[in-house]
Amino acid sequence: MHSVINTAGLSKTAAYLELKGQFSALLAGERDGLANSANLSALLFQALPGINWAGFYFLRGNDLVLGPFQGKVACVRIALGRGVCGTSALRRETIIVPDVHAFPGHIACDAASRSEIVVPLLSEGRLLGVLDLDSPELARFDAGDATGLAALVDQLLQKSDMDWLKG
Repeated sequence: MHSVINTAGLSKTAAYLELKGQFSALLAGERDGLANSANLSALLFQALPGINWAGFYFLRGNDLVLGPFQGKVACVRIALGRGVCGTSALRRETIIVPDVHAFPGHIACDAASRSEIVVPLLSEGRLLGVLDLDSPELARFDAGDATGLAALVDQLLQKSDMDWLKG
């Protein structure tokens, strides 16, 4: 069993360094991408303060389809280009939204969410999906989160078999 260490009170750099170490321990001996995605969403949800949703959407055709997550029930399908997740996927870039109510076309799965960050999952130039985090706090996410989450996504993709998404 793995105990999650909360990162409250740490700098962003220290928090993500801690998360990288914790995630490395969770990845030890396990290559299943679905299982590792589930553990990463749980780790982020438990360890990062001010988060009310953390999870994945995986690309299926022209839609992002809900994957492992922690938080309230969520939208199951999001078209490419729709909402923050679909926009991030279409642009293949991380998007930080300080106030989701100011984002045109925002999809509100949880009315309590006020800010959001979405990081695309890219493998050899191919879009596999996105990692999505929501917060009930305005402007919860910044460049430090973008860098830290991108490193965790990279760790996930390097240490996991994601071939089931490439078919």
